[in-house]
Amino acid sequence: MSEFGLRLAISLTQIAAVMGIVVITVLLLTLAERKVLGWMQDRMGPMEVGPYGILQPFADAIKLFFKEDIVPAGANKFLFTMAPVLCLIPAFIGFAVIPWGPNWTLEIGGITVKPFVISDINIGILYILAFASIGAYGIILGGWASNSKYSLLGGLRSAAQIISYELNVGLSIIGVVILTGSLSLVTITDAQAGWFWNWFIFALPAPQIFVFVVYVISSVAETNRVPFDLPEAESELVAGFFTEYSGLRFAFFFLAEYANMVLVSCVAAALFLGGWNAPYPGTILELLGMPSLAWVENTMWFAAKTYSLLFLFFWLRATLPRLRYDQLMKFGWKVLLPIALANIVVTSIAVFIAQHMK
Repeated sequence: MSEFGLRLAISLTQIAAVMGIVVITVLLLTLAERKVLGWMQDRMGPMEVGPYGILQPFADAIKLFFKEDIVPAGANKFLFTMAPVLCLIPAFIGFAVIPWGPNWTLEIGGITVKPFVISDINIGILYILAFASIGAYGIILGGWASNSKYSLLGGLRSAAQIISYELNVGLSIIGVVILTGSLSLVTITDAQAGWFWNWFIFALPAPQIFVFVVYVISSVAETNRVPFDLPEAESELVAGFFTEYSGLRFAFFFLAEYANMVLVSCVAAALFLGGWNAPYPGTILELLGMPSLAWVENTMWFAAKTYSLLFLFFWLRATLPRLRYDQLMKFGWKVLLPIALANIVVTSIAVFIAQHMK
């Protein structure tokens, strides 16, 4: 096999592995959310399909696959079809720069490979922000192409909401960039090695705990989750931008929402919570004389942090009521934005003083 063919095969294998993990996680999340909401509301959740309802995600997938795919008579058929795809693809593309495990390199047939990251590019954060913003076009186009006033209102709401809160997400990340001097998620994660107080949520000279809260809240809003699910408010807009969607097209919107939840949780874990680093130096498996298996513990820590943040999405849905639209916009522009801007100023001054005190 040529060098190009081998490199292509390795890359495709990595992509398939990551996409498989993400799709399985999304399937599990659809069940986990309903179970968690059930327990929090003192009920059982899905129980009929399979033991304790564990086959419910597969039943939902089969139902959506065989459901009649209806296109409204007045819809723009091309854009109506492309909108869900335009939402789904950017949600999956972002995972290409997420470091799932240690920054190891392997030699395979003379080719250097990083097994736990598909692509370590030096603008990883910008890459994610750029592709995440494309997903908004899918929602807007879906709302417009449906030829429904409810869908159009949902699309317009989503456009304003995503633009507003995407700004806060970007600004909340700048403090971490200032501390590391890099936009690579791999470099940022490596900089948090050691004890847990090296994680940027706690790290001196400028702990990022306040903008971590800003990032989490803005991420909830950007993924259209409760209490910021105004674009799909059932009580006001029937179902918002996907009112007219059914079958596989609806499933694509559904997948995109959960994939975006996983993506923003992975990014938060990498930027603020040490990524795959344990809260102590090294790993327990290394101390037990099994350094070759250290990656197992590292990936488990990354998964634990990511799933903890995903649990927070469920918790918020079970706890908080939906905001009014004016409250949503006021909170983003008058509360979160000033905090994010103030953090940039404080972090810059703290880093400047720390560098000149050495």
